[in-house]
Amino acid sequence: MLGIMLAMLLAMLDNAIVGTSMPTIVDDLGGLAHISWVVTAYALATAASTPVWGKFGDLFGRKQVFLVSIGVFLAGSVLSGAAQSMSQLIGFRAVQGLGAGGIAALAFALIGTLVSPRERGRYQGMTAAVMAVGTVGGPLLGGVVADHLGWRWAFYINIPLGLTALVWCAVMLKLPTTRAEARIDWPGIALMTTTISAIVLAATWAGTQYAWSSWPILTLFVVAVAGLVLFIASQRRAAEPVFPLRVFSDRNFTLSCVMVFGAGAIMFGATLYLPLFQQSVQGASATNSGLLLLPLMIPIAVISNIAGKVMSRTGKYKIFPVLGAAFLTVGTSLLATMGPGTPRTTAGVYMALVGIGLGFLLQMTTTIAQNSVEMRDMGVASAGVTLFRTIGGSLGVAVFGSLFTHATAGHLPAANGSGPDSGRGESTQISASALDRLPAQAKDAYLESVASGTQHIFLLAACLCAAAFVAALFIKEVPLRGKPTLPKPATEPTPTSGTT
Repeated sequence: MLGIMLAMLLAMLDNAIVGTSMPTIVDDLGGLAHISWVVTAYALATAASTPVWGKFGDLFGRKQVFLVSIGVFLAGSVLSGAAQSMSQLIGFRAVQGLGAGGIAALAFALIGTLVSPRERGRYQGMTAAVMAVGTVGGPLLGGVVADHLGWRWAFYINIPLGLTALVWCAVMLKLPTTRAEARIDWPGIALMTTTISAIVLAATWAGTQYAWSSWPILTLFVVAVAGLVLFIASQRRAAEPVFPLRVFSDRNFTLSCVMVFGAGAIMFGATLYLPLFQQSVQGASATNSGLLLLPLMIPIAVISNIAGKVMSRTGKYKIFPVLGAAFLTVGTSLLATMGPGTPRTTAGVYMALVGIGLGFLLQMTTTIAQNSVEMRDMGVASAGVTLFRTIGGSLGVAVFGSLFTHATAGHLPAANGSGPDSGRGESTQISASALDRLPAQAKDAYLESVASGTQHIFLLAACLCAAAFVAALFIKEVPLRGKPTLPKPATEPTPTSGTT
């Protein structure tokens, strides 16, 4: 378990560390116009490869494929650190993203293989803590690395942690080696990759580089819909489909995907726009932006740990997603009421309610999804939940960004002193020093617009949480499986009767 947790931390820290190193990367390599692709290439490769890694783990052995994914991630880290141009860095970040997709998918699948759903609650706090450390510690560590070691060490720092995880899992992780005879579903992989890529690119570009009604975004959505239709048709015919549709025949799996889609949107949206609100409206320091999320992150780890232990002791779990969605709905509704006069302590309380909801919901959806499928589909189920969380986050951030930009567009040009097109620009935030130099009336108008944009974001988030609450009510409480039975060696005789 320690090796798996180290690998998860590796993937979670990376993106946050790189984000704070972007200014120094641009100073060294140039290519400011393409800087967004440093993040987009990583996210796109991660999302598109996640289901493929999960299926390969089911077919060829989860330990072996997990080790390969860590190796790919480390190779991408070394290459990214050695990049000599922005185009090289973007390509090597895609390699990193491929590895991160495997780590994300197979880490949860391995936990599902090692630990039964009934016992898994005892480990939920561990995975939640890794998420919290990665989200909060990443920006802080990235700032230190960029200031004292240089941006290349934002990638090189992955090497000792990644090698430790690789060796630890190779030596300590004991699972039987398996290999399937089935052919790989290459058409399904191609269609799925095309569909996911179109969705992620549309979500990344819509409202920022292109308008939602522009032809590139509409084309991407058409490609996504057509790809999805063809993908479903191909999965019905494939002998060993890359994403077997049988997993959706279980109501709990489908509902888990609905809930984690909403939770992903809230998680990504909150970690992006809450610091923006606190820095712009409440005057918090950007240096400590990661610390601003502690009221959100600490409850996730604590509540997830408590809920997991209760689930392990009682075998009951339906109440937790119901409570989680309820807390999320209340918390996001309260966040939608924040304005320039809202104290930081009040905002912290609202954030804590959202954190409690995510603590009840995030890890529990994975357990429910894994408990609803057969062991042969554990990798697919884990990858599916991860994929829906990623797509929910991507689409949520895109829609939230459009709402925020629309709210601030009328005030940002005057605030920045730029031209009339700046309201449609890449940034919707001005520096604290520039804000202080504004006339009082312009400053108040800008702060009101940021508060209004934040309110719109969390009002929509509350609607998503309400939908997740309805989905949670329909969860069927199926008894959690006990300790998983791993395949026995071929030489060992199989009992013919008397056992089940």
